[in-house]
Amino acid sequence: MISRRGALVAGGAGAGLVVAGGAGFLVATHDKPEPAAPPSVNAQGKLLWRNWSGVQTAYPSARLAPKDEAELALMLKTAAAPIRPVGAGHSFTALAPTSGALVSLDAMSGIVGWEGDEAVVMAGTRLGALGPALAAKGRAMANLPDINKQSLAGALATATHGTGAKLQALHGDVTGLRLVTPGGQVIDCDATREPEIFQAARVSLGSLGVIAQVRLKTTANRRIRRRVWIEPFADALGNAEARWANHRNFEFYAVPFTGLAVGISHDETDDPAEARGPDQDTAFLDALKGLRNLLGFSTPLRKAAARALMASAKPETAVDEGWKLLSTERPVRFNEMEFHLPVEHQLQALQEVVATLERERPDVFFPVEVRRIATDDAWLSPFQGGPRGSVAVHTHYKDDFAFLYDLIEPIFRRHGGRPHWGKLHSLNGGALAALYPRWDDFLKVRAQLDPEGRMLNPYLRGLFGLT
Repeated sequence: MISRRGALVAGGAGAGLVVAGGAGFLVATHDKPEPAAPPSVNAQGKLLWRNWSGVQTAYPSARLAPKDEAELALMLKTAAAPIRPVGAGHSFTALAPTSGALVSLDAMSGIVGWEGDEAVVMAGTRLGALGPALAAKGRAMANLPDINKQSLAGALATATHGTGAKLQALHGDVTGLRLVTPGGQVIDCDATREPEIFQAARVSLGSLGVIAQVRLKTTANRRIRRRVWIEPFADALGNAEARWANHRNFEFYAVPFTGLAVGISHDETDDPAEARGPDQDTAFLDALKGLRNLLGFSTPLRKAAARALMASAKPETAVDEGWKLLSTERPVRFNEMEFHLPVEHQLQALQEVVATLERERPDVFFPVEVRRIATDDAWLSPFQGGPRGSVAVHTHYKDDFAFLYDLIEPIFRRHGGRPHWGKLHSLNGGALAALYPRWDDFLKVRAQLDPEGRMLNPYLRGLFGLT
């Protein structure tokens, strides 16, 4: 996130030198050991499945990879329950783990047709592959999330989103879909055909069946200018609303224990392409972790060192097609809690989160991500009923994250937050029903399409209050 001229990290196994603007800081680079891994094969000879961060595991009795819709329908009718679809494993909640059948749609991928400017896309298509495929036709998705490794179906199921006050989450651009139920029935639905199923299926946590195909609105494939800069956290707070109003996409990262924030804007442009340059995020995180390791005992010293480190950082710019710039590589694994708050409470909640981290958790070094998302009307969309502001707290995959439930989630809940379906949270049953006006309507559609609960693993049963 900062210029190569702004910071360099070098060193051996025990310590490193962080250099900024001629000043040097010796920081510890020793790291925690890898978390203990479960056996790769269990006593029954079943292979281990793990999510991206390693926090969710399972030993499915069957792994299914249908090649087409007919094969998918047959598999769903005959597979051992619980049946759980899986994409890239980027959800931190236990949506995918199952002792029954794990269904991958990787073989059901690609654009299979067009209806005007709407693309008909197989649901197993990864977002990172969909961008260039649309661009080949001069089209693009209106927005993309921070990471583009997810499958389209998985992104829709969890209400995955990008940022932009006038831009909806990905499911907001879905105009129709084909759903295969656990009984093998194929249902075409949209706003006029089976509209209640459509409103339930756009964000369904994979609990209604498996989405096979999606009809998706697209936009013209335009170049955008990406700009990244560092500023005081107070300035980021004071300018946030104006920036959400004035930029196509805007987000910022509050960096705990630094007093600083990183702003990122994207705007359409006709300027010629300007290369983005090599990734700087990993070096930035390494520097923050090193400061944590050396100066975690003293917040004032840690902040002073961080400000000196970043004092010479120059803004970075890039110009390219949106699908190349809106998403970012994230090689450093983490666990995450994200809630979506009423916009009038977002920044206050953020300040409370940062203050709590700095008071209670000196081990945290990941920045806190802050975004804005437009409203939509899908029944289980966190953005249903009004725009929302998201605040996401990350912890390194080797670090403890239990404090998120004890210290951070109460702040989000006090401010009326709804949890991201794929991120860590403890809400279920009545607590969720109170946040979603169409909660009971969704449960009725779920019971209609899957009366035997074949799509429900223990986590989903608890989430829906069915245990």
